[in-house]
Amino acid sequence: MVTRLRCSRCGTEVAGSFSLSRLATLREPYASTLELFLRVRGNLKEMEREMGLSYPTVRARLDEALAAAGLGREAPAGFDDTERADQRSAILEELERGEISASDAAVRLRELKSRG
Repeated sequence: MVTRLRCSRCGTEVAGSFSLSRLATLREPYASTLELFLRVRGNLKEMEREMGLSYPTVRARLDEALAAAGLGREAPAGFDDTERADQRSAILEELERGEISASDAAVRLRELKSRG
């Protein structure tokens, strides 16, 4: 709960009780993933280039960030084994490159499995 806001330029202060949105309290790496998504206007190919990751990995990270923000969705109609396999591959690629720990990979793989 935020109780005071202050402008660093002009010194104006506002006091009260302010609730922050889900996005304002989002932790890393989810916050930067969603920030990049917004900055590139949803262009996943551009995210691929900026992050230096494969398309399935970028999709998986974006899905995780949305879920962390409470904006995730259930598997959509047409969510098939191919898409799930792509996400599983992306998780394993991250693990292989040392970007995530084995326990993080296990959690993400369990979550992916529970969706189907």
